[in-house]
Amino acid sequence: MRDTVRAAGLAAVLLGWSATAPRLPHRWNPLPHMLFCSAVTLLSRPSPGLRPAELGRGVRWGSAAAGAVGLGVAAGLIAPPVRAGMAERELPAAPTRWLLLRIPFATVGPEELTYRAVLGDTAARAFGPRPGRLFTAAVFGLSHIPDARATGDSVPGTVLVTGAAGWVFSWLYERSGSLAAPILAHLAVNEAGAVAALAVQRRRCGRGRPTGAVRSPDRRSRS
Repeated sequence: MRDTVRAAGLAAVLLGWSATAPRLPHRWNPLPHMLFCSAVTLLSRPSPGLRPAELGRGVRWGSAAAGAVGLGVAAGLIAPPVRAGMAERELPAAPTRWLLLRIPFATVGPEELTYRAVLGDTAARAFGPRPGRLFTAAVFGLSHIPDARATGDSVPGTVLVTGAAGWVFSWLYERSGSLAAPILAHLAVNEAGAVAALAVQRRRCGRGRPTGAVRSPDRRSRS
């Protein structure tokens, strides 16, 4: 019962943070996310599997997943609808900061520590491995509702896609025994998508074709 209450409480805290964080001044990123993640992690003291033997397994699993993601993104660029969607995507005004700071330190690292290591471990103890994985994935999907609303994306579609991704990240964490695996996979998803969108838009701009995307320093999406 205690683990069940704790899992529900953690889920509420994480969902509350996902609704609050977009309201913070953009210039503060990624510091608030790192501080929140550190506080939750220190209070929960998870076992992320980052000792040498565990880390090695995590890197192997994560590298394989990241490679598959890279191939998938590259293959997707062949399809005109995918390129068109990336051309219309709204991107931050400072892409270097986005790629090197916001994605790894405001999105991937904090989300993997809080959702996979902290919430995932607690949910597994409370509900069992498989139900716990589903619970964590559902909370992860719901946490992206503010992002979907901010960018004008479909809320149900965003919840389903990010929830499915969260399930895969949790599976990688359980399978490898190390948080390194989902971190690498998650980083590959976000970075590959970002680089692909930047490349498509710059190529179209080079050809003198409008992309339709307006870059804004106040964009609130996490990834």
